[in-house]
Amino acid sequence: MARRILPWLVALSATALLSACAALTAVSGLLGNEVVFTPAQLQGFLDRRFPRDYDKLGGLVSLRVLNPRLSIPPGSSRLRLDFDVGIGAPGRDSGTVAGHLALASGLRYDPGTRGLHLDSPTIESLQLPEARFALGTTGRELVDRWLADYADREPVYRFDDSLLQRLQSRRIGATTIDNGLVVVHLDQ
Repeated sequence: MARRILPWLVALSATALLSACAALTAVSGLLGNEVVFTPAQLQGFLDRRFPRDYDKLGGLVSLRVLNPRLSIPPGSSRLRLDFDVGIGAPGRDSGTVAGHLALASGLRYDPGTRGLHLDSPTIESLQLPEARFALGTTGRELVDRWLADYADREPVYRFDDSLLQRLQSRRIGATTIDNGLVVVHLDQ
């Protein structure tokens, strides 16, 4: 009987160890005075939040932002976000990809949303070849307004209740991007 129980106990112990590792992976690390996130963790959050639609001019023109792809280029202190973009107008479906948007940004913590937001985002490239036909303009104004609104209101990652409980009375300080990771510094 002991021989039958031993493999079961080993399997149970391994499962418990893997569960503990998974909990640590959920927040790549809570190490002393910092919390570390991987690009994959932020990507997972973004995947659940897109596609997003933004109407302007009373719904006459709409912008659909979809397929977010987050990366941190080697040696960079800013993340990169790539999106596909659709433009909706009379006779045109915003679900049809009309171009591509790439931006670079730092991150900041916003206690109001309990999330990491874009900080000083810059458009790296904007390719909307069909927007001139659809809007009669380059579409840049529409994307600029969306980006400012998105950076102000929408987090690229939101802290969950369990993380905030672990942080307890610690104050969240600066957020940096170091060695391909997002590092949230904690103050005493």
